[in-house]
Amino acid sequence: MVIDIWKSFRRLPVWVQIWVGLFLAPVNMASLWFWNAPFGPWIAVLSIGALIPNAAIMAAERGLSKRMAIPHLVLWPILVLLLIWLITNGQEGPAGYRTYLWVLLVADVISLAFDVPDTIKWLRGDRKVA
Repeated sequence: MVIDIWKSFRRLPVWVQIWVGLFLAPVNMASLWFWNAPFGPWIAVLSIGALIPNAAIMAAERGLSKRMAIPHLVLWPILVLLLIWLITNGQEGPAGYRTYLWVLLVADVISLAFDVPDTIKWLRGDRKVA
């Protein structure tokens, strides 16, 4: 199963592999680094929370599909609103926290811009696995 998922990931366009593997996933996982910052647990749960259902989707489908966008649409809009609120209210925290909030906001907004069309395609029947 793990090999099937890896092969599916490798069948994605190279830019998607780079985006997900070197930027999107690490930026969201980095939320754990700021667990003790103000709202840190909320940010971590919302950031990483989509990984759990996506792991189940990957296991069930033995690969990656557009269905994986759906958990992002459930949790990340809430996260985006929280990040905007924290940034606009000048939330203080440990060194680098405010910069991290900005990076996370940009990463997840960009991801959501891809997730909306992918969800629509999946709902319309594009259920293929990469």
